[in-house]
Amino acid sequence: MWHELIQWLEKIQHPCTFKKYMGFPCPGCGFQSAFIELLKGNLWESIQLYPALLPIIGTIISFFIQLKVNSKTGSVIVKTLFFLSIFLILGNYFKHFIA
Repeated sequence: MWHELIQWLEKIQHPCTFKKYMGFPCPGCGFQSAFIELLKGNLWESIQLYPALLPIIGTIISFFIQLKVNSKTGSVIVKTLFFLSIFLILGNYFKHFIA
């Protein structure tokens, strides 16, 4: 089942329209490829492609848990993961201009 899902995701993967017209990657470039690599079990490759993927997934999961549980600690976890995600997205984005 996973194999078919991964093949389907690779088949429908779209190139970045922003990169096509602007000539440089957008802040989301690499997300699709990183997610597919994560599904394949290639954690390190996924992190290299898009470092913010795991914190984004953690933020989403923590957010929905927080909606159910509504704890003070959960709120701090969601905020921390959110800001970590933003930091990694921006860092990954700006590395394209420095390199």
